[in-house]
Amino acid sequence: MISLKSERELDQMRKAGRVVAQILEEMCKMVEPGISTGELDRFAESRCKDLKVLPAFKGYHGFPATVCISINDEIVHGIPSFKRVLKNGDIVGLDFGVSFEGWYGDSARTVEVGSVSNEAKKLVEVTRESLQRGINQCVEGNRVFDIGHAVQNYVEGFGYSVVREFVGHGIGRALHEEPQVPNYGPKGKGLLLKAGMVLAIEPMINAGSHEVKILKDGWTAVTVDRSLSAHFEHTVAITSRGPEILTSL
Repeated sequence: MISLKSERELDQMRKAGRVVAQILEEMCKMVEPGISTGELDRFAESRCKDLKVLPAFKGYHGFPATVCISINDEIVHGIPSFKRVLKNGDIVGLDFGVSFEGWYGDSARTVEVGSVSNEAKKLVEVTRESLQRGINQCVEGNRVFDIGHAVQNYVEGFGYSVVREFVGHGIGRALHEEPQVPNYGPKGKGLLLKAGMVLAIEPMINAGSHEVKILKDGWTAVTVDRSLSAHFEHTVAITSRGPEILTSL
């Protein structure tokens, strides 16, 4: 069942989204060689307490941390650790969400650590732009696969591949709601988009093959060919005025 949010409900989601954006921005500024992923996670959890919101991920299906932190060939759901220290040249995905008065916001960015290779820089730039191209399709009267088609068509033009195993999703009173929002698919197909829908659009793009495997921790997804992967995400409302990004400052 698809939930259509009222203007009052969207206003609550805007508040949640702003907190997500604020804490994520603060975390991104901390990223530098020598910092551990555990330190980033501890900071985010502390800021959630400061701002009186609940971490969306901690305990979700047993996930042990506040932030999913994924490095280089890790696609998503990396578990932070004080033993994992960022190095110059890494790229690191920070995936973070909160619940504010029962409403969720969810966002992700991939951040360059120090000076990165041209290959890594290009992947990050293309993935960031692919998110914007997906968001541009979040218009009343479009179809859900229009979003994925825009992402796929753009990134494959650079020789990159779209992860199939993980997709975007509806969001609201629950972190994951219907519909699923793949980052691939045929233009003009799928569910009709309507004002009041709120979607988490989140392309996960690999420099090599789209194939994925899960590590022994049961969470961390990595590229099978060990190629780099990047991830960007925003929570987006479909309105009569066009798409509105809720997870921005």
